[in-house]
Amino acid sequence: MDFKPIARMHSVFPTKFGVPRQSGLAAELDSLLVFEPEYRNPDALRGLEGFSHVWLIWVFHQAVREGWSPTVRPPRLGGNARLGVFATRSPFRPNPIGLSAAELAGVEHSPEFGPCLRLRGADLVDGTPVLDVKPYVPYADAIPDAKGGFAAAPPTSERLVVDFPPALLEKVPPELREGLRSVLALDPRPRYQNDPERVYGFGFAGLEVRFSVDGKTLTVRDILP
Repeated sequence: MDFKPIARMHSVFPTKFGVPRQSGLAAELDSLLVFEPEYRNPDALRGLEGFSHVWLIWVFHQAVREGWSPTVRPPRLGGNARLGVFATRSPFRPNPIGLSAAELAGVEHSPEFGPCLRLRGADLVDGTPVLDVKPYVPYADAIPDAKGGFAAAPPTSERLVVDFPPALLEKVPPELREGLRSVLALDPRPRYQNDPERVYGFGFAGLEVRFSVDGKTLTVRDILP
């Protein structure tokens, strides 16, 4: 079985640090799915506008490893407890494949790239290879009484208060500010780190965002090009 990407993601994240841990957690994030040249056929997207969300099947291209481990340490459990790899969404899998649902904001037609998908809330790094796009079908894909194991409760209750000094906020393009606030509120740090003196940094839309966390408050320390 040989697979090749049909598209690649254009997003604000150059690396996985800072990316929301699941899709939909930062709904303000805007990204563009650009198809590879041989798949830039508008007919392949005919009818997709009738769906509000899509499934993306993609590759953890920044987490490819030789071999695999039957157990992993989920960040949500503090990085200490081990669970079976197939009981988690860890990127370190026998086949490094990811699955995400994203809001379909529209089908765009670019003079440079042809038909593209404008998405919101996707959790993919810039350049992520996408293997397939499928429509999200509510009656089939949503299971109201499903059990969620160790991830039963959404992490929205764990959001941090973001202290973003106005002078630093001015360095962020207006259309990206709410998305960045959502990403920071989700606490990008590894769950097992809790040092209020440590300054973290991650890439976001060509900027480096530096921050620290003390208790339930995240403070932006600097915004650098």
